[in-house]
Amino acid sequence: MDFLQLEGKTVLVFGVANRKSVAFHTGRVLAEAGATVVYVVRSPARQKSVRKLVGEAPIYVCDVEHQEQIDKLRDDIAAAHPQLHGIVHSIAFADYSAGWLPFHETPRPAFLQAIDISCYSLIAICNAFRELLDQENGSVAAISISTTRMAAENYGYMAPVKAALDSSIAFLAKSFSKFSHVRFNAVCPGLLKTSASAGIPGYVDSYLYAEQATLRKQAVSTEEVANTVAFLMSPRSSGINAQGMVIDAGMSINYFDDGLIHREES
Repeated sequence: MDFLQLEGKTVLVFGVANRKSVAFHTGRVLAEAGATVVYVVRSPARQKSVRKLVGEAPIYVCDVEHQEQIDKLRDDIAAAHPQLHGIVHSIAFADYSAGWLPFHETPRPAFLQAIDISCYSLIAICNAFRELLDQENGSVAAISISTTRMAAENYGYMAPVKAALDSSIAFLAKSFSKFSHVRFNAVCPGLLKTSASAGIPGYVDSYLYAEQATLRKQAVSTEEVANTVAFLMSPRSSGINAQGMVIDAGMSINYFDDGLIHREES
């Protein structure tokens, strides 16, 4: 039984970097469900490395900081795929080259670049592809984080950037509702073991702490996130729109866990 009803559907997946990427796992789950997955990466070098992971699946190159590349991508994909049933936005970038700074010392160029790549790109992509998206059953999902209100020093300015992404999901859903039934949602995982997260200062300590804060004492897996994205691409999730689907294994309700409170004593 084709429960997800993704057989023959075409989904555009942005953001594969390597085997640990949420986008890679998402593409694999979608392909297993029968969808045609079209990948978009940011550079020719990345295209070459991702080719080893996804076999013969189509891979396009687009640096989302440049509108002309987004427009060309749309035209190139339209020539091969006249209709898209879904878009997965798994793009985020932060320049931590200035080191681990207090939030109030966030460099302006770094913040603006992060919000351009990690947030505005979603708006630009959806606008460019609006006529290609299935107007009745189309779905867009962006990868966010479980909460933007937890002020973790080492995550810094990316939390406000993700907050802008979450808000953009709601506004895109409202805006597109004027002419379509395309749905927009965010998938909001807890801390994941990805290559991108490894670049955040002090991330490993935060990851291990977060794992102990989950109800099951086991961190959220990238596979679990991918499964949720696939569900949101499916017509089976047709009633879900303008939402943030939190996947944190119960971490958000467990900060006062007895084992965490008394762990210094053990």
